[in-house]
Order: sequence, then C-alpha cells, then structure tokens
Amino acid sequence: MSNTDQATLAATQSQRPPFYRDVTVVKWLAQVFTLLLVVFALFFLTTQALENLDRQGIEIKYDFLSIGLGSDLREGIDTDPDTAGRALWAGAVNTIRIAVGGIIAATILGVLVGVGRLSSNWIVSRMCSVFIETVRNIPLLVQIVFIWALVATFPDVELDQGPINGLLHVSNKGVSVPRVHIDDGFYQWLIFIAAGWLVGTFVKRRQERRHDATGRDTYPVLSFLAVLAVFGAVGWVAHPIFGWVGAIFDFIGDGFSSLTPVIVQIVLSLAALAAAAWWIRRFLARLRTPAGLMKLTDDDKFRIIFAGVGALAVIAFVLVGWPGLSSWIINSGTDLLGVIADKFGDGRTGRPIDIKAPDVEQVGNFPNPGPAGLNLTQGGAAVFFGVVLYTASFIAEIVRGGILAVPKGQTEAAQAVGLRRVTMLRRVILPQAFRVILPPLGNQYLNLTKNTSLAIAVGYSDFVQVGQIVYNQTGKTLEVISLWMLFYLACSLTISVVVNFFNIRMKIVER
Repeated sequence: MSNTDQATLAATQSQRPPFYRDVTVVKWLAQVFTLLLVVFALFFLTTQALENLDRQGIEIKYDFLSIGLGSDLREGIDTDPDTAGRALWAGAVNTIRIAVGGIIAATILGVLVGVGRLSSNWIVSRMCSVFIETVRNIPLLVQIVFIWALVATFPDVELDQGPINGLLHVSNKGVSVPRVHIDDGFYQWLIFIAAGWLVGTFVKRRQERRHDATGRDTYPVLSFLAVLAVFGAVGWVAHPIFGWVGAIFDFIGDGFSSLTPVIVQIVLSLAALAAAAWWIRRFLARLRTPAGLMKLTDDDKFRIIFAGVGALAVIAFVLVGWPGLSSWIINSGTDLLGVIADKFGDGRTGRPIDIKAPDVEQVGNFPNPGPAGLNLTQGGAAVFFGVVLYTASFIAEIVRGGILAVPKGQTEAAQAVGLRRVTMLRRVILPQAFRVILPPLGNQYLNLTKNTSLAIAVGYSDFVQVGQIVYNQTGKTLEVISLWMLFYLACSLTISVVVNFFNIRMKIVER
C-alpha cells in the first residue's frame, strides 16, 4: 500500500461519523425522545381525564380531609377522629404498626425455620418443611379469615384475664400485651443517646485500631454498647437539664418564619446547582487514575450535561412550575420547629420511656380490654399472625437458599477449628449468606407491607379500610385511591432505601 493510500486511510479513520450515524448520539436521542413521548402521553391522558371529570361536574379536591367523618374506628391512636384526615392518619398508623411488627416477627421466625430445615435433627427438619410447604401454599386471605374465625373461639374476656394476667391477655376480643411508649422526657433523653452514640463510635474505632495494631481482642462492639448504656443510664436521671433546648428551636422557628419566599427560592436554586456540581465532581473523581483523568467518552459527557440540565429543571420548577412551594416550606417548617420546641420544652420531667401492662375494664355488664396495653382486636390479630406466618414461610426458603449458597469449604474450615454449630452459623455462615439473602428478603418485606391491605376482609381499621369508610361518606373515591397509592408507594420506597443501604454495606469490597 502506498504512502498516499495509508494517509487517506488514516484520515478516514480519524474522522467522526455524521451525528445521525454516531452510536452515542443516536442512543441518547432515542432515550430523550422516549422520555418526551412518555411525558407527553401522561400530560395528554391527565388533561383528558380532568376534562372528562369537569364535564361530569366532578372536582378533584382534598378539602374533605378537614371535614368531620361522623364514624368511629375499631382501634388505633384515635377511635373517634374529628376529621377524615385524622381518621386516615389513624388507619395509616395501624398499617405501619402491623407492617413493622410483622417484618420483625417474620424475619426472626423465617430465619429460625430456614436454619431448622437444614438441621441434622430429622424431626426438626421435617417439622420446618411441613410448616413451609403448608403455609406458603395456602392463599393468604384464606389464612387471615381462618385465624379470625379461630380467635372467635377463644374464651370471653374476664376481669382476671389470662393466660398471664397483666402480661398477656388472649380472648375472643383479640390479644393484649404490654405497651411500650415514649413519655415526657424522651426527647431530652435522646440528646444523651446521641452524645453516647458519638462517643461510642469514637471508642469503637479506637478499639478497632488497637486490634489491628496489636492483634488482641479489644471488643469494639461491646465497648460501643457499654458507652451507649452509660450515657443512657445517666440521661435517664439527668435529662431534665436539657429543657432549655426548646427555646433554641423557638428562636430558630421565629427566624424561619421571617424568611421571604424569594430567599427560599434562591436557597433551593443554589442547592440544586450545588447538588449537580457535587455529583459531577464525584463522577469525575471515579474516572481519575494515578496517571490523571481518563478520557471522557461521549456517554460520560452526556451524563454531565444531564446533571446540569436536571439542576436547571429543578430551578425552573421552583421559580415557575410551583412558585408557592417556598411559602409552603416556610409555613410547614415553622410549624415543625414549633412542635419540636414543644417536645423539648420545660416542664417535661417524666421518665423517657414507660411501659403499661394490659388491663381489663368493665363498663356496663361486660368486661372489655382496657386502653392501657397494646391491644390487637380479633381482626388485627388475624392480619398480624396471617402476614407473619405467610411471609416467614417464604423467608425461610430464602434463608435456606442463602446458606446453601455459601461454599461448603467455609463450613468445613469452621468445623476444623472446632467451632460449635451456633458459633459457626453466627460468625461464618450467616454473614456470608446474608449477602445472597438480603435482596429477595427486601421483596418479601414489600409484599408483607402491601398484603396488610387484606385487613379489609376482617374489618381491621387499616389505611385501606378507613379509606373505604371515607369515600363511602364523602364520595371522593379518586382522591382516596390516590392517597392509597401514595401511601403504599412511600412505604415501599422507604423499605427499598433501608434494604439497599444494608445491601451496599454488606457487599464484598473488591480491590
């Protein structure tokens, strides 16, 4: 090949193709076009729906939340709510209680059953297998209704209710256990706990460095817990000294209320720009090598551009799309700071945490569970135990699969050094298995939370059941359904964030 041909070939190879044939440009244009198409479709459908509703005289308003409900709830933080909004809040708290308690109980039971199914004891292994295969193959709704009917066969409520009077009450009205609740001094006590957490973290890291330097057992976790316990014990007695903290929040609240909407808009705009700059800086730092910054690809450049465009979009939304957002932030922030100031105010000298035992009260001819303990009605007990048992059966299989995914050599090595089975599970097998277990475990937590909506079948006052009462009385069906969707979306996203946080912390760090 002649020198002229080689020069022509080199020049051709160095030329960029036209933009309509550039793979990166075409890829990003296709994504932007798809995004715009989806946004346009959503805008078109929303506009058409609003026009059709307006044509039929149906207005989408949420003013019904401040209107009296005129109906009592079976259980919750407020059984006689003044407004529909208060009733929905009571239903949301009931749902969260079942979900949080169910996640904890289902996790403990699922881990025990999953480990038990791998036990060398034939009876334990078979019992766990029967539990899993039976519970997970029966529809959850059927199990909830069955437990509801089973609770109805329990004895009537008596003044000396058992099986453990003052501790555990089981009757056809449900289950009552001691209720742990925060008291007046809780928020001042939290200051001691926060200080203990900071000092304990410092001590823990110091003990870890000593262990790395000397190889001795320095017990960093126990040291952290000991420091936290000392601060908690001191704060239990001395927490009233922080009553002056409320005045600080009052002062901050007064300053916050004096802000103008323009200042808040400027702060939000600067925050958007700062967030975009921070992301771009981190992105470029990941591309930096000892030899310097790697050459940016077209894909990298588009990511940086999109970060800047996203910040500009946020600024446009704050200034043009929803100019009233700044006023809402000022009003809501002032109210929040006022509530916090009241929590830390003077005069709160009670104990930080209190426990109330379940009781029985008799108004009229028949005794009923009293308000002191934590009461699960017949429907509440059915929903709680139903979702716990059903979810635990799936968690058990996830745990079993995670344990089997750990290389057999790890188990043999632990046995070779003489570790007991419990120590081997706690120190060697489960820490590695949880890396496999955690992602599907998060899915089961999401399923449990959403399955609580089946409480409507047994009359438990969860968010869905209370919402049904609200739209039956107000006719605001679409509004209530939208609140259902937002509530469960918020719960699901919260669970996903927590699970992903631990998933990232537990993953293997590669060099």
